[in-house]
Amino acid sequence: MAVRDDLLIHVDQVHGGYIPEVNILNGCSLELSPGELIGIIGPNGAGKSTLLKALFGLVKVNEGHIYYQGEEITGMKAHSLVDRGIAYVPQNNNVFPSLTVRENLEMGAYLRPQQFDERFDVISEMFPRLAERQAQRAGALSGGERQMLAMGRALMMEPKVILLDEPSAGLSPALQDQVFINTKQINTAGVSVIMVEQNASRCLQICDRGYVLDQGQNAYTNTGRALLEDPKVIELYLGTLAKAH
Repeated sequence: MAVRDDLLIHVDQVHGGYIPEVNILNGCSLELSPGELIGIIGPNGAGKSTLLKALFGLVKVNEGHIYYQGEEITGMKAHSLVDRGIAYVPQNNNVFPSLTVRENLEMGAYLRPQQFDERFDVISEMFPRLAERQAQRAGALSGGERQMLAMGRALMMEPKVILLDEPSAGLSPALQDQVFINTKQINTAGVSVIMVEQNASRCLQICDRGYVLDQGQNAYTNTGRALLEDPKVIELYLGTLAKAH
């Protein structure tokens, strides 16, 4: 297969999962162009978070290929991917609660500590709240502030791509809104984003393109706006997903 080097990330027919011979992903494909914000939605158990983990080397890929800037990265270790410009923000346990905000951000720059001051200034400008709270322990932050810190830490290495796993989960509607605003802001600053979300409608409102996964396969893909207005997607997915919010 010819590898498209104009794509930032190309996931080609990936099968994989957590246990050998039991696939959660059953032929997933995805394309991310430079500067895009991609949303991944679908019912619980569809494989959305598993796809992100496979991308970041945290889940075994049994079949298929993952490419980044034309280079195959299938199965590559997470620290190598961070060094190449891919950041990942997990849904849970995404900050060090006993460390201060500043120390958390230092951990984000561990591969390039000499860049800390410069990157801290950039992150502070993007998220002024983090600069204000830099001496506070992360465990004392609100849920929304912790999510902001997790994003800020992931941005310390100046990634080209950030993978966000359910960033609005467990937050109040007002804090969810802030997460989507922050995500759009990160994208506008030049970082490409792949975002897995249960808040399907809100996700599709801000993303350039969306993928609907079902049982580990691509069910639908289109622009975010087109998926929002697609009667089949509304009937099969947005109706039930919207009821959760």
